[in-house]
Formats: sequence, C-alpha cells, structure tokens
Amino acid sequence: MTRTALTVLGAVGAVGLGAAVWGIGVERHLYTVRRHELRILPDGAAPVRVLHLSDAHMAPWQHRKQRWIASLAALRPDVIVNTGDNLGHRAGLAGIRRAFAPFRGIPGLFVHGSNDHVSPTPRNPFLYLMGPSRHVAEGEPLDATALDRFLSDELGWADLNNAAASIEVGGLRLDAFGVSDAHRAWDRLDVLPDAIAALGDGADLTWGVTHAPYRRVLDEFVDLGAEALFAGHTHGGQVRIPFSPSALVANCDIPLDQARGLSSWTHDGRTVPLNVSAGIGHSIYAPVRFACRPEASLITLLPR
Repeated sequence: MTRTALTVLGAVGAVGLGAAVWGIGVERHLYTVRRHELRILPDGAAPVRVLHLSDAHMAPWQHRKQRWIASLAALRPDVIVNTGDNLGHRAGLAGIRRAFAPFRGIPGLFVHGSNDHVSPTPRNPFLYLMGPSRHVAEGEPLDATALDRFLSDELGWADLNNAAASIEVGGLRLDAFGVSDAHRAWDRLDVLPDAIAALGDGADLTWGVTHAPYRRVLDEFVDLGAEALFAGHTHGGQVRIPFSPSALVANCDIPLDQARGLSSWTHDGRTVPLNVSAGIGHSIYAPVRFACRPEASLITLLPR
C-alpha cells in the first residue's frame, strides 16, 4: 500500500474516531430547547406555553439528564405534552420521578412508547439504518402501571393511550386524543371517534398525540379534527449528516425531512402543524447523538 493511501486511511480513521468521541462523549449530553411559535388560539386568548417532552429513555444513573429535565420547569410552561418512551431501564422510574417532580400541578397529557412497557434490547445498530425495525426482540417487562400512576395520580396528567380527554389551560378548554405506540401496532384508532364524542362540544382547541408518527395515525388525527399534532419516537434520526435538513432514518414511514421539529401535515385538504420531538435520550445500547442534539420543545401558542 502506498504512503498516500495509508495517509488517506489514517485521516478517515481519525475523522471517524473523532465523530464517535464527540457523539458518545459530548453531544448526547448537550441538551437544548427548541423554540417555536404557532398562531392557533382563538382571537383574544392569552399566549399558552407548551412544553413537549419525549423519549427520555431514563436509566437511574443518568443524573445529568434528570437535572436538566427538572430545570425546564423554569420555563413556566402552561401545559406539558409527553409523547412516551420515558423509561429505558427497569429502574428508570426513579429517575423519571426526580426529573418530572417540578412539573407537579402543571396540566399535562401523555401517551406510551414501547419502552414504557418493555426495556430496550441490544441490536445491531447498522440495522437501524436499513429502515423501520420490524422484528423486535422482547425486552424485560417494565412497570408501566407504576409509571401511569405517577403521571396521572401524582402529576395530574391525562392518559391519552387510545383515549381522549379535556383539560383547562389558560382559561381555554383543550380537547386531546391519542394512541399508544403505533410502531408496535398498539394504536386503536377505531376507538377514538366514540371517545371524542363523549367529550361533547365546546373545545377551544383540539390536539392529536402519538408516540410514533406513522402516516396512518397522522391522517386519521386530521380526519378527527385535530388542530395540532405532537409525536416523538424518531430521535430526529439520532445520527445525522451535519446541516442536512433531512434525517437518515426515522424508524417509521414519516418523510425524513419531517423527522424532527415543527412542520405541517396535510391530508384530504386540511393542513395542521406537526411537532416531532427529537427526544431527550437514547437507548442505553446506542449511547450516541451526532448532529442531532437531545432536545425538548417549547411552543408558544398565540391567537390566530
């Protein structure tokens, strides 16, 4: 092998090593708040601050993550939307309790991801780049019931897993509906029309909430009258090409340029805002973020 070839290989190896060190040792801890504004409130309404949290994948030793999530209470949100995958370890609930404790008393909504029910399992990371995972090895069962008791009974958040609920936010009636993890086919879109009808008329705003933003779910949410959509699951691709507007993968069928951040979703002539959170964490078996910082979203709603 020539000296030039060896030099090129050495440079490529150094770049790869540097990227790995950055993604594993640095960027996955560079938590950030992604801020947006949406004009979707009724005329004359006061602004509403929505904190969108997703994919904490909490393990008990992740104290830096727990402190950062807890610090978000200083943003003074009016409502919290949690799009699932809170747990990442059989003892993850202890960390979630510490992280979410400052949000007690703030109205909230939540749905499940699969890692609220089963722990993650080791898998070949290169398979993730091949598209949505289809054959998921069953991990250790997690105590989703204890998680729900904490979120519902202690924090007072509404459970939207294949359900609908009304809450009051800033003097407005917010109706919301959601599904459990569509990536595992746990979504029951068929039960939502009756659940929504049971809420009655009079909502000032209607939202649809899902963990995995599959097209079938987003389309049905639009048909059901949602005026804003919230999702997680994608991790924003988790490993991206720097400055690229699109993710490499989304682990679902959403367009890759909508796998992170605020965009619009159009179906059957209606267009509504869609926020897909890139999430706060990662599987304990894939501890890396590259060109995709862990995040929460703060969305300020304003009158139309």
